[in-house]
Amino acid sequence: MPDTLLAIPADLRRDLTIGTIRATIVDVPTVRQHKLSSTSVTAQNYVIVQVRLANGVEGIGEAATLGGPRWSEESVESIKATIDTYLAPALIDTQADHFESARVRMNAAAKRNNAAKGAVESALFDAVGKTLNLPASALLGGAVRAAIPVLWTLASGDPAQEIEEAERKLQASLHNTFKVKIGAQSPTADMARMTKLARALEGRATLIVDANQAWDETTALRCVRVLADLGISLIEQPLPAWNNVAMARVSARSSVPLMADESVFTPHDMLDVARQAAAEVVSLKIVKHGGLIGTKAVAAVAEAAGISLYGGCLLESSVGAAAHLQVFATLSDLPWGCEHFGPQILTEDLVTEPLRFADFHIHLPTGPGLGITLDADKLRRFARG
Repeated sequence: MPDTLLAIPADLRRDLTIGTIRATIVDVPTVRQHKLSSTSVTAQNYVIVQVRLANGVEGIGEAATLGGPRWSEESVESIKATIDTYLAPALIDTQADHFESARVRMNAAAKRNNAAKGAVESALFDAVGKTLNLPASALLGGAVRAAIPVLWTLASGDPAQEIEEAERKLQASLHNTFKVKIGAQSPTADMARMTKLARALEGRATLIVDANQAWDETTALRCVRVLADLGISLIEQPLPAWNNVAMARVSARSSVPLMADESVFTPHDMLDVARQAAAEVVSLKIVKHGGLIGTKAVAAVAEAAGISLYGGCLLESSVGAAAHLQVFATLSDLPWGCEHFGPQILTEDLVTEPLRFADFHIHLPTGPGLGITLDADKLRRFARG
């Protein structure tokens, strides 16, 4: 059985041969500091992948990181080296529309390195979609939604600043759900900060929190009770990724659902979380799951286990965000929406026409492939070195 989703004529198939794959590191300043439990960033680092086919069509993809290899083992430097040295040679002169074969070849060339593989696969979907004049979502089964509820992350650590920031987003009808990054401060300070935010935004916004693995089980049990009393809707990855057993114990005693993030990279990880009842929600990210197809595979395991889906992000530009939206648009149910606000936190985006945010939603771009166009001038301006 062919591993492309469409019957493509032989002459056109020859035109879909992969000619070149280029990876470029870019550093784009952010409008404010973004603080996590393990690091903080004032610029976002990406690897932009450009795949050129024999027909001259160029597809683009993106891999994002947060301040180096702190969120996962990959950095932009390692991503570029992996693509240049291992992934590109494995794919040159093969068919771009053979998505499953490309995954097999990349997996044989390099273990894990999911962000690198995801960026390359995104560029393949973009190039094939542009060639066929179809959105990437059509190559993944077809979109069931044209817009997705989108949240904004509050991550400065200063509640006064965060309240002001949230008020601006509410007034502009951009975001009415806010994820608060906690864990960088003490649990006492974080709970005091959350109390201020919850009181200021009560009845007008939904709040969720992300501890980014910062707590142990005892701290988590103490904090989830406070967060429940404050009306927090969701708690993301409060415990280390390896500790699903403790996550399950906390989940069983929490009235607020827990979301798995760093603990789920592969479908096997997702199955383990489901078996242990370690979370009620999972955050989906191309950088974790190795591409658009891998993201759908993890989502399928979660759905089979009755675990709800959430569209996660790693502060992607409109390039990476568009790739995620193409996948998220095809999921039968996405009850928690997504958090692809990344393009708005950059001082400048990397595309000619940024994604559209309106009415508390992010809208699926309508063009072929990923639906966006790389701004060559900005790529040159922000390219490292």
